[in-house]
Amino acid sequence: MAAAALALCAALAPAVTVAPAPAQAADTVRGLQWYLDYLKVPAAHKITKGAGVVVAVVDTGVEASHPDLRGQVLAGHGTTAAAARDGRRDDDPVKGHGTRMSGIVAARGGGAMHELGIAPAAKILPVSMSDRFNDDDVAMGVRWAADAGADVINLSLRSSTNTAAAPGVVDAINYALGKNAVVVAAAGNIEDGDRQVSYPANIPGVVAVTGLDKRGGFFAGSVQGPEAVIAGPMDSIIGPVPKAVSPNGYSLGSGTSSAAAIISGVVALIRSEYPKLDAANVINRLIKTARDAGPPGRDPQFGFGTVDLLAALTRSVPPVTANPLLESAAAGPTRPGGVARPGDDDGPAVEFGVTNKAGAIVQVALCLGVPIIALIVLLVVLRRRKRRSPPAGSPYPGAPGTPPPGWPATPPTPAGYGPPPGQPGPGYPPPSYPAQGHPPAPTAPAPPPGASGWPGSASPPPGPQQQQQK
Repeated sequence: MAAAALALCAALAPAVTVAPAPAQAADTVRGLQWYLDYLKVPAAHKITKGAGVVVAVVDTGVEASHPDLRGQVLAGHGTTAAAARDGRRDDDPVKGHGTRMSGIVAARGGGAMHELGIAPAAKILPVSMSDRFNDDDVAMGVRWAADAGADVINLSLRSSTNTAAAPGVVDAINYALGKNAVVVAAAGNIEDGDRQVSYPANIPGVVAVTGLDKRGGFFAGSVQGPEAVIAGPMDSIIGPVPKAVSPNGYSLGSGTSSAAAIISGVVALIRSEYPKLDAANVINRLIKTARDAGPPGRDPQFGFGTVDLLAALTRSVPPVTANPLLESAAAGPTRPGGVARPGDDDGPAVEFGVTNKAGAIVQVALCLGVPIIALIVLLVVLRRRKRRSPPAGSPYPGAPGTPPPGWPATPPTPAGYGPPPGQPGPGYPPPSYPAQGHPPAPTAPAPPPGASGWPGSASPPPGPQQQQQK
């Protein structure tokens, strides 16, 4: 298997010290979780909090001792000798990425100074790959999570090279889908150099997540493409991290990795509320209840739409017999070799079975046969006109046998999806979006002079570590 480098959906900015500020509602951890109110999470928690669901986070491991995650993290697995054996240690000393994603999914809350996850009653199954990993690690991690019975597999990572997914990764994803897991992945970020939905998000059957800003619009830093499935909040998302990363235990960042973690939490709530639904129907419920945005129907920015949590938990949705993402992929144009490659942004990524091959043969036959028939008809018409034409040498404008200019016409080639106009360019980065970094963190909680330690003390923590962490 090719060992193409993979990367977390994040870049890194130097740590920034945040000056103490008066404690206000907006300066608490809960106050910075704007997306909870946007998604109506408090109302959703009156229906379910995700009990009975296991979410595997295939990442850098999880700091299980973090107060917001204590008791939430199961014994997991390390895919490399350098990774934590049971996954309950975060091997990312700079970003604490795995801990952050896990907290967004299932932090247990406990007041204004603690992170509240989307599904706080769900459990996290950590799969640690350390902070440097490749295709083999991802494939092994996904397979292990599927065998361990994960209901949801969160992949807040993407290819750093935008190349086609290695066959081993595709096989592992298909294996997990066959084990009834819902696989959720980050689509990718413009600032990281991505220009299209990268793998594993572009693998058919995966819930590829793009990003929303605080107003519910498409976030300029998110990639787009035909593989997009749903859009979730990605703008200035706070999450718990090890104290070695941020002394107050939190960091703030913008990226589709955070959006993927949020959608993984949403899927956990759906699976908890509808325990008898298989993965195909869980995905169907997620996309059928999404709010349509952008052009009508599925589009490259929002996919099937923006996530609507309450609708996903309460609306009546007819059942399906197969993963709708696989059906939509099979219905579109195909590419040899299995996975989308750079420039292949005009249709789904894979070739499925004989049906598509037969369709391609019919299409080729039509493309060749129609011009030939038209040519035969034209020759017959010209032959008849020639019999009635003036003598040879006669100056006859438009003499028989002269086809109209530009005949035969060539159908225009449909334009493929590409980066949005002006991205990067006018309008990107958005206002207050630093040229070499992420949006500045909102004013963060800070203790009075001399206060220290984990959140939960009488004083709020210093502001979240401002990072380019997604």
